[in-house]
Amino acid sequence: MAASSAPLTPATINRLRSQAVPPMAMLAGMQLELFTPLGEGPMSATDLAAALGVDPVKLSPLLYSLVSAELLTVDKGRFANTDEAGHFLVKGRAAYIGGVHELLSILWGATWHTAETIRSGKPQAKEDFGAMSEDELRPFMRGLHPGALAEGRGLAKVFDLPKFRHLIDVAGGSGGLAIGACEACPGLRGTVVELPNTVPIARDFVEEAGMADRIDVQAHDLIGDAPQGSYDLAVLRNFLQVLSAEQCRAVLKHVGEVLEPGGAIHILGHALDDSRLAPAPSVGLNLFFINAFDDGQAYTEQEHRDWLDEAGFAEFRREIMPDGRSAITARKG
Repeated sequence: MAASSAPLTPATINRLRSQAVPPMAMLAGMQLELFTPLGEGPMSATDLAAALGVDPVKLSPLLYSLVSAELLTVDKGRFANTDEAGHFLVKGRAAYIGGVHELLSILWGATWHTAETIRSGKPQAKEDFGAMSEDELRPFMRGLHPGALAEGRGLAKVFDLPKFRHLIDVAGGSGGLAIGACEACPGLRGTVVELPNTVPIARDFVEEAGMADRIDVQAHDLIGDAPQGSYDLAVLRNFLQVLSAEQCRAVLKHVGEVLEPGGAIHILGHALDDSRLAPAPSVGLNLFFINAFDDGQAYTEQEHRDWLDEAGFAEFRREIMPDGRSAITARKG
């Protein structure tokens, strides 16, 4: 008589249920800025609550959740930042990224609507950047700015920046990428191309960075036609994924028209393996894209390759970054 198989359990379901809590705890900690007072050293829940102006009884469960999430430690009732939280989540420190909570609230909030979006066939948390007011756009841009700034500075590791003269930051949002790149390379000039309602926000960030003499901000819709100017480096960060396939094709064609022969293009964002099963972060973020945009999604490597080939680019290369995004580079023929 054959041995009976082990009873089936909801192990995967239970694991997924429990995984929802740590990100929510992290988000609340960022929103409360509770990591910043802890930058001075360990504190009790009572002392930390006093520093934040909140109820210690309500704060305490969150602190223990953050210990479980490995962002805090606790010893004899005193809580402290982990090395990672202390480095990245203490406001005022150079590597601070806690402001991303505004963006995370938008991304995660939109994803709750996935079932209704699929039932209705229409995005239930639609992000129409062209129709948003400046007040609506600013929190979104503030959330994106630290990452864009860091990635602009990091371009020096991807490209030999001193050999480039003029960067076009396509749909550059706050202008953070252009600012970071120009900081890293004093001889580089930048142009940020954005929709008209985003231009004042980008100009504010550029002026605050003291870069107004080196970075221009241009209002233009690249889906319709090519922008003004001539460039030897084009960067598209987190942009193609908000467009339809036809719009992606048009944008890359228009970028190719203003890029000098031999110029480089750098596409940073969520691209999928041709199987559409990896990288996992890009697969997951497609749920945000369908909730937020009419046609946007993470496209495959082959789709990017085909569009760039049509636009006159060669030497295609794709690298998967630690956060799951793809860095795609090519050269204008």
